Amino acid sequence: MEGNLLQLSYALDTFYFLMSAVLVMWMAAGFAMLEAGLVRSKNTVEILTKNALLYSVACTMYLIVGYNFMYPGDPVSAYFPDISFMLGADHTVDAVVAGGEGAPYYSAMSDFIFQAVFAAATMSIVSGAIAERMKLWPFLIFAVVMTAFIYPMEGYWKWGGGWLDQLGFQDFAGSVVVHMAGAAAALAAVILVGPRIGKYGENGEIRAIPGANLPMATLGMFILWMGWFGFNGGSELMVSNVDEANAVAAVFVNTNAAAAGGMIAAALLGRAIFGKTDLTMTINGALAGLVSITAEPLAPTPGLALFIGIVGGLIVVLSVIAIDKMKLDDPVGAISVHGTAGIWGIFAVLFSNSDATFMGQLIGTVATFAWMFIASFVVLYIIKKTMGLRPSKDQELEGLDVEECGMEAYPEFANKN
Repeated sequence: MEGNLLQLSYALDTFYFLMSAVLVMWMAAGFAMLEAGLVRSKNTVEILTKNALLYSVACTMYLIVGYNFMYPGDPVSAYFPDISFMLGADHTVDAVVAGGEGAPYYSAMSDFIFQAVFAAATMSIVSGAIAERMKLWPFLIFAVVMTAFIYPMEGYWKWGGGWLDQLGFQDFAGSVVVHMAGAAAALAAVILVGPRIGKYGENGEIRAIPGANLPMATLGMFILWMGWFGFNGGSELMVSNVDEANAVAAVFVNTNAAAAGGMIAAALLGRAIFGKTDLTMTINGALAGLVSITAEPLAPTPGLALFIGIVGGLIVVLSVIAIDKMKLDDPVGAISVHGTAGIWGIFAVLFSNSDATFMGQLIGTVATFAWMFIASFVVLYIIKKTMGLRPSKDQELEGLDVEECGMEAYPEFANKN
């Protein structure tokens, strides 16, 4: 009887892990819709192509080397993992056991696919920040290096048992390990690529460049919101007993509360500042709330989760304004949503997780940002000097759809402005 229950537990936890991975994979559609809605019509096909291909590139590179790099069997040290290629032959039958006695265990393959879609999500953050002015194939070359080595390195430091994990750095589902990490890489790309033509005037004025399809952007936000239940809920790793089932339910409630609070707070602050209810700020408020709660979605009460989301929603509005004033052109607000809110979220852990310390959270955040920014900057700089990052001025004005993909998303209604 005990053996049957053990098998049932294994099957249930594996199935839960796989369905969580499916929800996180669905976030790729959310990123694609959000970004396609917030760019001009002449760049829609190209940004969709970026999102589709980066997902495939990320999953392929993570399969070839990234997963083994992030979760090495025999690491060289707490700072550098090890390099090996492809999943082992026994990976299809082995179980992953997380922790000590009574810990969850599940198919090793379910662990791989869950981690692979996280790698793809990290890379998706970059695509929105450099939208409308970075060439497709240089971006994909960067995606190869990013998902094979840059992201897995800092992932190993925390989730692979490296030095940040040993230090006591707490990040439940990736406010820093995924979201701020992606934002740091995006910041490096934005600096190297530069702003879109016409975004900033000669006298320093900031010109709004509206997106072409706000219904699509709103759909993208809701898809991301839905996918986040797998992102945070799946990170609990287990659902096969009463305590863990209750924990998963609490994660879902807190994740939803933070998103709702962030959206309302951003809408109210946006109206106070602009005199109008800005939809794009409202969308980013929900996403900022989600990023903020991701570092610790289990320990807070629902009320605290709501507060964490509200602060995230307020922060993201101020951050978007500040980054624009710094002449850092981020068409979708990715650096603010994933970076600024991610930093807030990692320190919000201190409100509810007694294992977290201020210095541990600070060191983990600084180390992750430094690695992701510097490594990404170096790789992108090499790409820039060898094959270039931006199209020509004429090509950019024409739109990347025609230049990169030879087609338009809305050929009968294309806006050439």
